[in-house]
This record gives sequence, structure tokens and C-alpha cells, in this order.
Amino acid sequence: MAKKIFKWTITIFFIFFVCTLASAKGKGDAGFIEDNVLEGAEDSGETTSELAEETEGQTDEIEIKEPVQLYTLRPVEGEPVGFAETWGYVCAGREDEYDSSLPITDVCYFSAEINCYGELSGVPVRSKLKTGKARCHLVITCDSRSLTHFVINPEYGVRKALLKQIVKAAAAYDGVQIDFELVPARDRKHFLTFLADLRYMLGQAKWFTVCVPARFKKLTDDIYPYAEIASYSDRVFVMAYDEHWSTSAPGPVASVEWSRKVMDYAIKAIPERKLIMGIPFYGRFWAAQATEGAYYFSRLNRMMIANGVEEITYENDIPKVQYTTQVDVTGYFNDAWSDVALLRMYQQAGVKKIGFWRVGQEDPEFWNWLEIKK
Repeated sequence: MAKKIFKWTITIFFIFFVCTLASAKGKGDAGFIEDNVLEGAEDSGETTSELAEETEGQTDEIEIKEPVQLYTLRPVEGEPVGFAETWGYVCAGREDEYDSSLPITDVCYFSAEINCYGELSGVPVRSKLKTGKARCHLVITCDSRSLTHFVINPEYGVRKALLKQIVKAAAAYDGVQIDFELVPARDRKHFLTFLADLRYMLGQAKWFTVCVPARFKKLTDDIYPYAEIASYSDRVFVMAYDEHWSTSAPGPVASVEWSRKVMDYAIKAIPERKLIMGIPFYGRFWAAQATEGAYYFSRLNRMMIANGVEEITYENDIPKVQYTTQVDVTGYFNDAWSDVALLRMYQQAGVKKIGFWRVGQEDPEFWNWLEIKK
């Protein structure tokens, strides 16, 4: 009779204040990186981290409703920070995380998606979200590189129908936001004409905004040219986050100096009245060792020896092993102190509009330091 073996317990506690993108972006969740890596990505028009995030899916969030304890964080000091416009994302199905008393001028309702037939699906029901005096914008996402190619290239015959569906879905909203984070490099022109067509079809009564990834400079054949996109839109939302991402080395989601570089480029390319600088409410954690995966037989043996496995059991003729291991975890996250530091940096640089991904992930203390300033 087989002996009892060690019970498998993974001692990792991932306490996430947010999700990623997103890929669900995530949001998703595309990550955007320093100049030296951007240089190498110029030929394709994409960043290394954009490619890495595509395979991740859009949600890697672990939510803990009732933490065992709350740690003492650095208290914010000074005066609240005011902006003319404050844009906050609210996810469909999480409407209870939004409070109309929050200092938010514009709510981005996330999101209507595009299915494999090139049709709009899962459109959030506007009446479910009570935004009070805040404007509400319908966010449209497409989370596949191949599907994005299919729907924005007019050769496939679905683009016009999709544009009409977006205009129809926007009837109950103040505006529409396009958040396509996986546009293929060769579809650059199709993406820009798609934006131009949608701007025209929406008419001037609806706001039109576009999300763009963080940049320090315009890339060769950039698929997200800030200035051109700004010419078709009322607002451009710069996603100044994912400096580090789930498959990168550990580091801040958006450090102040990195965000300053992104801002410096953005304010040169996007008119002040159209620029929205995004800040993250979330954090990321990294483990020093991954325990999941498919392994060579030789690697399995080394792992079992290293972890002191004494015996293998057989379950219906299939070998099974259990053991306990310990993993070091490093995390970077955003609290009121770090996000207010970003707000103050943007305010001092003359930025008038900011946004955040997303409502529900924030340190609640943050709201005491944000004001709407006309």
C-alpha cells in the first residue's frame, strides 16, 4: 500500500489591488516600455510588451473582498489636486463599484466587444449605470490581432456594418471610445480611416475618444500616431501605465519619471484641449518561481529531488506527486500617495484632463485628493 506523501501547498498569497488588459487591457492590458526596447520594435510598429500581453487574456485579477489586515500606508499631505475633466472606467457587471458622488466628469463604460463575425456584442445597458451629472461613454474593444484586422480592413465586407452597429449602440450614450490595443502594423491606414469614418458617422452631437498606448516618441510607421488620431477625435486617452507587466521583470506599473517621459511626448503631439493622461489604480505581483507548466521528464526528476520527494504514487496507472515549496514574491502597487504624486506632476506640467483604470481598484483615500476644477 502506498505511503502517504507530503501534501502539496503553494505558499503564495497574491494580494492584487487591480487587474491588469487585458488584455483583459490588463485592460488590459498591453505594456509599454523604455526607449531602448522601443527602438527594436520600430520595424513592426509594435512594442515588445504589446506582443507579450496578447497571449495573456484580459483578466489576471485576483480580488479579495475582505483583507485580513490593512497595512499602514504613507499619508498624503498638502492640498487636493484639481482637473477640468476626470475620466474613470467602470466595468459592466461591477456597476456597484461606482458612486455618482465621486469627482468624475466622464465615465467610460467598459465594454462592448466585437465577436468572430465582426459584430458588436455584449453592449453594456446604459440604464444599469447611474452616473448622475457625469457624461457616459460607451467603450468598444477588440481583443484579438487577427479579429482587429478582419473588422477594420474593408476588403472583408464587415467594416461598414460594424460602424453602423457602433453608431446605433451609441444612441443611449454621450459618446464612444475606441480601445483597440492589438492593431496589426500592416493595418495602420485601415485603422486611421476606420476612426475617421466613425467620427463622421457619429456626428458632432456625440463625443469621440480614442485610447493610445504610452510612447516616448513616434515610431516608424507608428500604428498609433498621436497627432493623426487627435485630428479625428475629441479626446485622446494616453494609457500611461504598464511600464512593467506580468511577464516583464518586476517594477512599477507607472513610475513618476517614466510617466513624465510619456507626458512630455504626448503634450507635443496632442492639443491640450484633447489630451487625457491616464493613471493606474492597480498593482502587479511577480513570483520568483513558476510552478505551473509542462516539463521534460529530466526536469521533473530534478524538481522532485530538489524538493525532497520520497515516494511516487500511482492514480489509475498515472504517476502523481505532491510536495510543498516556497516562492518569493515581489509586488508593486499604487496607493493614494503614488497616484496623487502622478496627479501633481501632471498638474504642474499644465495637463488639464486625467483618467484612471479603473473605478473599484483604487485606494479609497485617493478620492479625498482629487477635485473637479473648472
